[in-house]
Amino acid sequence: MKVLNVVGARPNFMKIAPLLREMRRHRELDPILVHTGQHYDEEMSDVFFSDLEIPAPDLHLGVGSASQAVQTAKIMIAFEQVLEKQKADLVVVVGDVNSTLACSVVAAKALVPVAHVEAGLRSFDRTMPEEINRVVTDALSTYLFTTSRDAEENLRQEGVSREKIHFVGNVMIDTLLRFAEKAEASTIRRRLGLEGDYGLLTLHRPSNVDEAEPLRRILKGLEAVARRIPILFPTHPRTARMLEEFGLSTEIPGLKTVEPLGYLDFLHLEKHARLVLTDSGGIQEETTVLGVPCLTLRDNTERPVTLTEGTNVLVGNDTGRIVEEATKILDGGAPRRRIPDLWDGKASERIVEILRRNA
Repeated sequence: MKVLNVVGARPNFMKIAPLLREMRRHRELDPILVHTGQHYDEEMSDVFFSDLEIPAPDLHLGVGSASQAVQTAKIMIAFEQVLEKQKADLVVVVGDVNSTLACSVVAAKALVPVAHVEAGLRSFDRTMPEEINRVVTDALSTYLFTTSRDAEENLRQEGVSREKIHFVGNVMIDTLLRFAEKAEASTIRRRLGLEGDYGLLTLHRPSNVDEAEPLRRILKGLEAVARRIPILFPTHPRTARMLEEFGLSTEIPGLKTVEPLGYLDFLHLEKHARLVLTDSGGIQEETTVLGVPCLTLRDNTERPVTLTEGTNVLVGNDTGRIVEEATKILDGGAPRRRIPDLWDGKASERIVEILRRNA
């Protein structure tokens, strides 16, 4: 079985790494890694291949940055040519980025089966581009690999047959558990001069950074929290650009901005943080397993298991909520948690076994 494994942006790399590693253990599978180039600079892409011990992509489409529609179209055009040449038996897509949607549509129209890893996640917020990507990809997929029970319920409500759905656990956690010890050796805290407790911030979603007012509310909340605890902010290029465009300053006492970080350095910082503030989906999952309190700067989440079983609390971009929940944590009120079912580091093994049975 020739399997085209698609990645495009850095959230994909942590998901594809364990799958590739497991596929290469079995002779009946011929895995090919296709990088669309949706994230294409060293900080956003190349360093993750090195950190996660992923070999260089077999094919690199180099589509680069563009608007949602233009980027998706460019990926579709380039991937169609790949599919024609490779004669693949299966296309594996992960997550919810534009590359996931684009390659799923092309494969489905070419009558090549699609396997979606991380299927069934729903925020029920169609203003999020990722929600559109998830819904469309799931509708086109032959194999739907889910991370949690609620994801299966979502798919069943949408009319997906039970035979297509496989509850396998979370490949993101496969990667976290594999590299936790290696990340512990990182010297990033010493290099950044971090001593004692600190908070860790990531911020990139359009709903938070594409308009001045939400971004201003978040910065105001951070200013209050940073009076209690220093906050480290690896700044996404998109966010840095919008801050400059709106004339908003991150020169806040206690807030330290740095360039984007590699996986191992970030995981080290995440593990040792007093709290994490984020609008990232994957970080909600990682903090749940690490037992680190997480404040999600969104009004909804497609990962509700991190709220019911994990360490996650939704605060949106509301200044008061950010300060209130951060204060609770800093005063010793961290939420209880348990690790969700099958988040045990073996999701990739389950996925590959299912694919092998159908090879």
